[in-house]
Amino acid sequence: MAQEETIFAKIVRGAIPCDKVYEDDLSLAFRDIAPVAPTHILIIPKEPLPSLAAASAEQADLLGHLLSVAAEIARREGVAEAGYRVVINHGAQGGQTVDHLHLHLLAGRDLSWPPG
Repeated sequence: MAQEETIFAKIVRGAIPCDKVYEDDLSLAFRDIAPVAPTHILIIPKEPLPSLAAASAEQADLLGHLLSVAAEIARREGVAEAGYRVVINHGAQGGQTVDHLHLHLLAGRDLSWPPG
């Protein structure tokens, strides 16, 4: 049985619109529709990768690229100097709600620790 297409896969192929802030050959970044911080941007790989745990050693360059994109977006959004957080949720207990790897870039307010 084929896996159902995720909302992020639909966004990548343009079937669902998004408030795009960045795009390149490997990734897409857009504003979260339910932000938990003044700056809340999702960064996703264009290839369907269900989670960080599903990534293979061959995808190490892609994972590094996603982190580099997060840093670039933080600079472009003007939040790099004040600080930001990059979060990757995994699994139900980790808070992952879409089975497509995504990084949350959070900024614009004091972020408490520990999270959750």
